[in-house]
Amino acid sequence: MKFHVMTLFPRLVSDVLSESIIGRAQKNGILEVLCYDIREFSKDKHRKTDDTPFGGGVGMVMSCQPIFDCYREVLSKTSDDSRKRVIYMSPKGRIFNHGVARELAEYDELIFLCGHYEGVDQRVIDGIIDEELSIGDYVVTGGEIPACIVIDAVSRLKDGVLAESACYEEESVASGLLEYPQYTKPRVFEGMEVPAVLVGGDHKKVDQWRLEKALELTKIRRPDLYDAWEKEHPKTNKKKK
Repeated sequence: MKFHVMTLFPRLVSDVLSESIIGRAQKNGILEVLCYDIREFSKDKHRKTDDTPFGGGVGMVMSCQPIFDCYREVLSKTSDDSRKRVIYMSPKGRIFNHGVARELAEYDELIFLCGHYEGVDQRVIDGIIDEELSIGDYVVTGGEIPACIVIDAVSRLKDGVLAESACYEEESVASGLLEYPQYTKPRVFEGMEVPAVLVGGDHKKVDQWRLEKALELTKIRRPDLYDAWEKEHPKTNKKKK
């Protein structure tokens, strides 16, 4: 799968995604992340990429010309018959979650535009963007970190990126519930002991304990997820009440 990122700060994206699991997946040829510096496409002698907004107001707005020309360069690097989606990271967009990650994982190539300042000229959004995405109800300084978050979440769903599907299917939110508590050696640390059920060797009891703990935690911290689970698994939840 290919990810194309149009940005004013390409190193910010490439450095984050060159490490750990995503970096290893790139080295193994499972993923490819290509960054494009929007400034390189500016026709201004100072490589300017923004200007003051029409109608007045505080801040600057990213201009059309460098972004459109950068986008044309991106298209020249994509395959004609691949499934593509162009995404603008914006607090005005659809909230990103695991379900959206699954949708995006079905594409062959994703193209991201990372905004800055007061955003981008609306004609960019109207002309090239398929969807605006938000990572939450808050504002950050630019779209690079949000784009990295989306790329990371989508990448983990692709075959070969993680060791096995259980690594993402049973984790918090992905399973529909928050994840149960995890423990590792030593069995006792500073007086705190691992729950006996986890070292008893009865896998059925372990699975039951994990489900119970996941339900308890989800009900307290994410009642919205708990209610959704309850509707889909009425018999399971009835036993746990």
